[in-house]
Parts: sequence; C-alpha cells; structure tokens
Amino acid sequence: MPLVFSWCRRSGLQPQDTDDVVQEVFQAVNRSIADFRCTGPTDTFRGWLRTITKNKIRDHFRDRAGQPVAAGGTDAQQRFMDLAEDPPHASEEPSVLAGLVHRALGLIREEIEDRTWQAFWLTAVGQQSTVVVAQQLGMTPGAVRQAKYKVLRRLRQELGDVE
Repeated sequence: MPLVFSWCRRSGLQPQDTDDVVQEVFQAVNRSIADFRCTGPTDTFRGWLRTITKNKIRDHFRDRAGQPVAAGGTDAQQRFMDLAEDPPHASEEPSVLAGLVHRALGLIREEIEDRTWQAFWLTAVGQQSTVVVAQQLGMTPGAVRQAKYKVLRRLRQELGDVE
C-alpha cells in the first residue's frame, strides 16, 4: 500500500485525491487478482500493480479535466501537515494485503523446491528456530536461513518491495 501511495503522490495528485485513487486501485486489484498471471520472466506483480495504478491516475485526471482546483491557503495546508499519515481505511488494509501476500506466496510456491519451501514455512510462519528446522529437514542451520532468505527475497520481488 505505501508503494501505491508513493506512486500516486509522485504523479501530482492532490493529497485528498490520492486516497481516492489508491482505493480505486485496490478495488481493481481485488476484482482481477484471480486473473493475474506471470507468463514471462519480466512479468511481476509489481509491474501489474504499477500498470493498474497508472491507469487509475490517468482516469482520475481525465475525469477531473476542466474542473477548478480548490485552494485551501496556508491555514488549510498547516492543518493537513498536522494530521497523522495513517491510511484512512486501515481496517480494510490487512485483509487486502493478506490476500495479495497469499496470492503471491501461491505463485512463488510453484517455483520453489519442496525442502526450501518447508524450511521457509517452518521458520517464517511456524516461527520455529533454525536449529530445530535444520534437524527436522536434515539441513544445516545456515541452509535453513538461506532457504528462508530466498523465499522472502522472491516475495519482496513479487510484491514490489525491492526496486
């Protein structure tokens, strides 16, 4: 979500419009996440999300073309600056984010060797120590840490947290 917010802010949207566009982006993602496919090595979730965001920003500017922009003055600007930067729909964020992470993990799971996936899952999700998981899977603790790192790095790439 912070990534989409930053793309919207860099596009020149007004702060009050950014929230609306971000919401539209995640509504579009929610509607079409089942259709997302990685068919080539350059296809990423981040690229797909970026395309949706750019299209929603274009839609916003096209819809607002010719409409006057209200000016709030220095006092209004100061009040905006004093507000906390929490997303307005924080109660919706965990379910949307969880769905995106779940979908990304499903895509990644198909690419990862079974023992690597088990090492990741037991340490990251099951919160078991690397030593215990290493003994269970017949691996060294270093290999378990490397497996966890490999899956997390791939997840960051898929979700777009790595530039």
